[in-house]
Amino acid sequence: MIPGQKTDYFLSFMDRDEPLTPAGRLFLQPETSQIINCLIGVKNPIDADAFKAEVKNSVLLKHPRFCSLMVKHSSGREYWRRTEVDVDRHVLVFDKPLSDDPSISDEDSVNDYLADLSVSSPLNTDKPLWEIHLLMAHNCLVFRLHHALGDGISLMSMLLSCCRRADDSSQLPTAGGVGTSSTPRRRRSLWTLMKVVWYTLVYVLEFMLRSLWLKDKKTVVSGGAGVELWPRKLATAKFRLDDMKTIKKATTDATINDVLFGVLSCGFSRYLDIRSPKALGEGLKLTGAAMVNLRPQPGLQDISKLMNNVSGTRWGNKFGMMLLPIYYHKGGSNPLEFLKRAKSMIDKKKLSLEAPCSYKLGHFVMSFFGAKVTFCPTQLNYMFLLLHINLDFWFSWCCSLPAFLITEFFAIQPLLSQT
Repeated sequence: MIPGQKTDYFLSFMDRDEPLTPAGRLFLQPETSQIINCLIGVKNPIDADAFKAEVKNSVLLKHPRFCSLMVKHSSGREYWRRTEVDVDRHVLVFDKPLSDDPSISDEDSVNDYLADLSVSSPLNTDKPLWEIHLLMAHNCLVFRLHHALGDGISLMSMLLSCCRRADDSSQLPTAGGVGTSSTPRRRRSLWTLMKVVWYTLVYVLEFMLRSLWLKDKKTVVSGGAGVELWPRKLATAKFRLDDMKTIKKATTDATINDVLFGVLSCGFSRYLDIRSPKALGEGLKLTGAAMVNLRPQPGLQDISKLMNNVSGTRWGNKFGMMLLPIYYHKGGSNPLEFLKRAKSMIDKKKLSLEAPCSYKLGHFVMSFFGAKVTFCPTQLNYMFLLLHINLDFWFSWCCSLPAFLITEFFAIQPLLSQT
């Protein structure tokens, strides 16, 4: 998108209040309020004034969602209302180190800071629902974005538009090929179509039962009463991409996501071995969920297409959910068996229409009951609140900025890492 260019979407938005989408209203409910904390590390010291100047001139402040307050009308319905943005209230500068203890590394200090933000620092509603924290002593930035603004694909595509290419700093990085598959679509056989129908029926039924009452056996992973108020701990782990590629070659047609989920499965089993006070039965089931992009193009999107209302690649929360089961296996199991099981399960999930059906189901529940139960907002998301309660974990598929292509990010160069 060319800076200063206004699409019909922008112009129509500026003239009136815009109602929140059903997904946006879901993420604003107290029980399911979601704030995305995105950490970006840079190599060189940050110039706060130059950074603020870049933010003022970026596409970020030309986007209506980032320039609007969330207001509630007398009817109880939430709307976006355009307002003036005071960049100094959104870009917060922290000059001092986060910890005075020299034995605590930068990474641990920043992780603890993010963990504290996740439980103790909601976004103020008297300004648009985003902030950027500049951690000057650590050469880090923390983007805090309310999920009502958009999903991970929308927001990461927006951040990508604020970057420049490593080989030509005058050019924007392209979104093509980021998170996409080069495998051409093949014509499906009758047997494959029958499997699509079967897996869809089975997984959608399980999704509905899980949303209502079905839950797994309690384990040390499940937490306890008031778990949402417990102190948080953020831990990071680094994996070499070359190692991941080597592992995926051990199983035919495996993907990096298959490897990641295999690692997660193996990790959960080992954690349960160590932490469980009683012996667990082989094959004990833990169920999590992952959010799936439903746009025609997988991966990161072209920001100009995202802002084009008729392209089918619209801005916002356009995702479905898939349940992802993990089965406990005792220590000593071959680690590659976890990869094979993960691939088998994920291949079946990919064949099903569970994610699109969950999106339609959520849209129906929020749209239909939202208009009927104005004075009882918790009813709007009761089913999906139960889904949160009845799951053991949430899994986020990786959607990262291609750092190897990027040299400049909001006038800071170069980009080192992103979490």
